[in-house]
Amino acid sequence: MLREKGDRRPMDQSFQPLAGTRVVEMSHMIMGPSCGMFLGFLGAEVIKVEPPEGDKTRYLGGMGRPMWPLFNRGKKSVRLDLKAAAGRAALDRLLATADVFVENFRDASLAQMGADLDELRRRYPRLIVASHKGFLSGPYQERTALDEVVQMMTGLAYMTGPTGRPLRVGSSANDIMGGLFGAFGVLAALLERRETGQGRSLRVGLFENCLLLVAQHMVQFELEGRCPPPMPERDFSWPVYDIFDTADGRQVFVAAVTEGQWAALCKLLGLDELLADPRLQKRMDQIEARSWTLPVIAGALKARESGALLKSFEQLGIPYSPIAKPSDMYQDPHVMRPGGLATSHLPDGKSFRAPVLPFEVDGTMLAGGGDLAAVGGDGAEILGALGLSPAEIAAAEGRDGEQAA
Repeated sequence: MLREKGDRRPMDQSFQPLAGTRVVEMSHMIMGPSCGMFLGFLGAEVIKVEPPEGDKTRYLGGMGRPMWPLFNRGKKSVRLDLKAAAGRAALDRLLATADVFVENFRDASLAQMGADLDELRRRYPRLIVASHKGFLSGPYQERTALDEVVQMMTGLAYMTGPTGRPLRVGSSANDIMGGLFGAFGVLAALLERRETGQGRSLRVGLFENCLLLVAQHMVQFELEGRCPPPMPERDFSWPVYDIFDTADGRQVFVAAVTEGQWAALCKLLGLDELLADPRLQKRMDQIEARSWTLPVIAGALKARESGALLKSFEQLGIPYSPIAKPSDMYQDPHVMRPGGLATSHLPDGKSFRAPVLPFEVDGTMLAGGGDLAAVGGDGAEILGALGLSPAEIAAAEGRDGEQAA
């Protein structure tokens, strides 16, 4: 299906269950924008409301550089000066047409911008509000949170690094997962609204999201009465579950978690003595012997070239992976298969490739992440459709005295 000029929705329109759903998004950084992105990938029209100067996330550098383009793919952009009465009035008219409002600001800040959450629910009872906050209601609800903050608070950083060196995980996992829970809640509320005609106020907590990520360690303590050690020092449940060096200098993760995999690995490496050793005939014996069996296995792997070794692992069904960097994914044959990545275009003409939703529909991945809008690039179209004149659009955008383009 061909796209019209300026259409920033995914190109594959065969699975668009949210087509006809209007989402107004006022958010920045990752958590709120990722929620809007997920909804847009499912066919919703997502309108991002930006201040006159644009979302500050647009201008980040370093590791912040990809945040705006990655999590705002496929969205339309409307620029509003919410410090001015004209901007707040335009926002009000826009929200009157919306099915969903996605935000991740402090409640007090939203009220100042003309988006008091309680007032919105009273005025628009069908509106579904998806708020992305640091914490859910409770003692911490007014605290400022970041992904790294909640990882430290919940123990995820403790579990990730070795003792005395807590480390955050190597991506914005909580922010992205929080946005996913926001989209999940919106989908449930849209289904419910079909029956009730009423919207809902949803609140997603970054802290509570991270709490779910460490729940397995919490429950181990609950059931066993002991705090599990950090993952680098964990008690292993498998005979082999480690990183090894190969003869050509590559690092490879290798696991043997079943009796069949243990036997296959030992046979492949010519370690028949381990298979025959009476001390290694039961799973727990193999696990408890890791201190002396792993050096033997490491030595055998260090003598092999990685190319042939990895092919053998594949044929034998032994879990393995070379240690890769994110940049290596652009050479990975599975990632680079048709539909594995989608190309998006920036307003300045640059483009990038990135993943879309990680599931298939009828055997096909959704294609097309959508392009990026310039600041306020859709303002004339969207605000004009609300009945605003060019002069009123200019005033709403903070350009008093100008005519809208």
